[in-house]
This record gives sequence, structure tokens and C-alpha cells, in this order.
Amino acid sequence: MHLTLKATSEDRGQRIDAWLAVHAEGVTRSAAARLLENGGVTVNGEPAAKNYRLRGDETVAIIRPEAEETAVTAQDIPLDVVYEDADVIVVNKPAGLVVHPAPGHPDGTLVNALLHHCGDSLSGIGGEKRPGIVHRIDRDTSGLIIAAKNDAAHLALSAQLSDHTLARTYECLVMGNLREDSGTVDAPIGRHPADRKKMAVNPRNGRRAVTHWEVIARYNGVTHVRCRLETGRTHQIRVHMAYIGHPILGDTVYGAKKAVPGLMGQCLQAVELRFIHPRTGQLVTVSCPRSEEFERQLRKYENRD
Repeated sequence: MHLTLKATSEDRGQRIDAWLAVHAEGVTRSAAARLLENGGVTVNGEPAAKNYRLRGDETVAIIRPEAEETAVTAQDIPLDVVYEDADVIVVNKPAGLVVHPAPGHPDGTLVNALLHHCGDSLSGIGGEKRPGIVHRIDRDTSGLIIAAKNDAAHLALSAQLSDHTLARTYECLVMGNLREDSGTVDAPIGRHPADRKKMAVNPRNGRRAVTHWEVIARYNGVTHVRCRLETGRTHQIRVHMAYIGHPILGDTVYGAKKAVPGLMGQCLQAVELRFIHPRTGQLVTVSCPRSEEFERQLRKYENRD
């Protein structure tokens, strides 16, 4: 998708990211900055730098990724839709459901289900395998995930993800007793130096990762914790909780290798999303109840005390 704009003498001296936020429909300043960083904006046919200042006589073009003809098939997989309108859809994903097709999981994914549910009304920015997908959630993590139904919504939500105005809150059960009532883990995450299938706190090659946590309740052997993501690195909460000595119950990658009976994967759920609606500008808060698996584990530990 291409959008071409013409700068005039009245625009002279303005930074291009700020100018695009005013003149390009559906593009925030943060989204404009991301497009510029990725070479998605040209001035007179040449890629523009993020700090470019207009002379007032340029032709500015935005090049958004085109929606690709997808080889991913629509499948009638039941969805727990928590919120939906013409621009976005929020789904409560069960543990075990893969988000998008990948090697080993060519179908039966959330994307297959969304294609059936939404038809052609999904943003193409995510590409062939990830239409509409704005952020990630692990296969064995349950909870809320948001998808965009058009490119303007996708760009706006991606910008919010980048500047942390798309707020994601999780609950989990972690092993052991956290001594403090709240805290923050600010530790960079990157690929594990010895196991490329895992992530790890990696000061040398990691990217900044920040998780804020607070205790909800303490039980004999586990602590019920609420986590708020400031950044969104792969496996972030799982890695950070393990890093401070309290891996998530059922996490066989970063904690005990033995699975927990009656629990699929780790006891971790995305329970709340807050975002600025890309069309109305209003704050939207969406929440979901804890899964039956999560509640079963809570009851088990409550009864031990």
C-alpha cells in the first residue's frame, strides 16, 4: 500500500515524523518513526532518515507492506472473543494453541481461526503467516491477544506496543516465596549462549527487558503474582521469574523439568489488555477470568495451607 504526500513551503523545517503524524491518516508519530527506521518512507524517491527536516517542496511516500495472498487456510476453530469491532479483535487464547503457522504447526493455529472468523478483514502487515497479529503470546501461555483488522489499526497498535501504551498484565504462580511484596526486574534478554532454543538474561547480547511484579497471595510452596510488561521480549516473564529464583509453576524450559499434573505448560495467563483505540482515541480495557487450569492450581495450594 502506497501513500504519496506533497510538502509545501508552510511545512519547511518540520521533522518528517511529526509531519507525517499530522498529514498521514492513521499514522501516529511513533508509527511514523518505525516506518522511517524500516525504510518505509521516501523523500523524492530516496529513503528518509527519522530526523529529516522538510525543505517544503518534497514528495513524501509511505510504503506499507502489501497484504500478501495467503496460503494459510481458514479453519473453523472455536474462539473465545472478548472484544471485537471494525478495527480490532481481542481473543482469550487457550494454552496449547499456537498463534501462527510455523514449522511443525502448519495449521490449527490462532491465525487459521481468525481467518475463518474475520474473513478478509485482517491487516496484511503481519505478512502471509501472521495477518493481523500485533504481539506474541507463547503456545503454552493462555490469555488475551489482540489482532488488527486493518493496516491503520495495526500501525497504531504496533506504535503503542513500542512506546508501552499498550499495557499487558499477566498473572502467574511462581515457585517459592517472594520475600518482597513488589519489585521490578530490569535485565536484558537475548538468546541463551549455549541453547539457541531458549532465551536468557544476557547482558552482552540481550535487549532491555523490564517486568514489574507484585504479590497477590502467598501459599505453601508457591506465590500468586501479577506481572506487568514494560517491554515485550520473547519468554520475558518466564525468563525474569526464573532469573530471580522463582520460575513459573509448570515451566519445564526455565524451571523444573517435570510437568505438573493437570496443567498444560506454565501457569501463566495474560489477564488484561489496555490500549488506545486506533480510531476513537479512547482508552479500552479488556480483561478475562483466570482459566480453569489456573483456578485448579490455586485451589490445590489453598487447600494445602
